[in-house]
This record gives sequence, C-alpha cells and structure tokens, in this order.
Amino acid sequence: MLEQIKRLPWDEYRETLHEKGFVIIDNFLTHEQCDALKAGYEEPERYRKTINMERYRFGKGEYKYFRYPLPPLLQSLREAVYEQIAGLANQWMQAVKSDVRYPPQLAELHKMCAAHQQVLPTVLILKYQQNGFNTLHQDLYGDVFFPLQMVFMLSEPDKDYSGGEFVITEQIPRAQSKANVLKPKKGSVLIFATNYRPVRGTQGYYRVNMKHGVSTVHGGERFSLGVIFHDALT
Repeated sequence: MLEQIKRLPWDEYRETLHEKGFVIIDNFLTHEQCDALKAGYEEPERYRKTINMERYRFGKGEYKYFRYPLPPLLQSLREAVYEQIAGLANQWMQAVKSDVRYPPQLAELHKMCAAHQQVLPTVLILKYQQNGFNTLHQDLYGDVFFPLQMVFMLSEPDKDYSGGEFVITEQIPRAQSKANVLKPKKGSVLIFATNYRPVRGTQGYYRVNMKHGVSTVHGGERFSLGVIFHDALT
C-alpha cells in the first residue's frame, strides 16, 4: 500500500492544497478497510480516551483517541502521507516568514513534540448519529503542531447517512468568512489546513485562518477517522 501511495500524483495534490487549503483524494481506502475500522469502534482496548461531545460543548456525537502503538494500517498511512506533505508545510512556513521547519520523517516530528511534553496520540475515530454535529474548531493540542491534517470517510453519504457535510471555513481579512461544504465519499481522504494557510496578496503572503466542523446529520450513522500528525499534551 505504501508504494501505491507514493505513486499518486502528489504534485497535483500539493498544488491544490496550496491554492485552496484542502484536497479530496478518492478511493484512498477500500470499503473493506473502512468497514474494519468501523467494526473496531467497539473494541475498548484500542483507545486511550473517549469524548462525549455534548459534555464539552463540542457538538453532539462521540469520538475515541487511539492508543499507541497504532494499528499498522493507520501507522503506515500517517507516516507515508506525512512524507508527501512535509515539504509543502515548510513552504507555508517560509511564505508567512515563520522560523518553524518540519523534518522529513514523522518520527522526527514526534521528537519535537516530546520535547514539549506532547506524547499522546491524536488519531481518532468519530461517530455521529441523527442530529449529531461538530462545531467549528482547530486541532492544535500544544505548542508544536503540523499545519496539515486529514480525515478519512468511513461511511457513504446519502446511503449510510444524510446531512453531515464536512465544513471548512476561511476567515477573509476585513470581510465575512467563506465556507466550503464538502461531501467526500466512503474511502476518500480529505487533507486540509490545521490552523491557517498562506495566501498571496499585493504585499506578499498573509495568513488565512481556517476552521473545520461537521454539519448536522439528518439521519443514519456517520463514521470518520481523523489523523492529526502531531502528538498531544493530554
């Protein structure tokens, strides 16, 4: 699978990420892999923490953080995709005149995290049922954060559930926010900006703040898998 990932047209994906702040890649996981991940939701030994979203006013639904070591599939995906987008992350940092630079390998990023006491995995699986939703937010988890993350769709829109669109907002300077409403298919991965993306203006690049969330699920059951590359404090 790692060789398949390497053969994907990453130059095209990186260009789209730079222009829009997000890209959808279809058929990244098979339906069988999606179903296996969903089936593991009821296996408590996989997870370090369960969050009831209503309790924290994050929305309505539930998500669970995986323990280390991650399942082999998730570890491989995390490492392989990171290697393809680390260079773009550094281009973004250079564009906004940040001194932060990211190493080419995920293990080295985790050493940076550990130096700031960020040692807990941030890969999570999310479950929404009717009336479930997720408020707009950013997944930062500490002082060290990688500027891109991804979410895999494990359920089929308009078949397994209705509603529940993925929403990305951009805070346009001196204007109202722009919303991107997306419906990735089962097995697709959405890669998007964690915090902000650089946009070229008349006087060079400036930062556009971005948040993401999930609109209300009208019916059915929606599963997704979030992959954040940096580790967490708690």
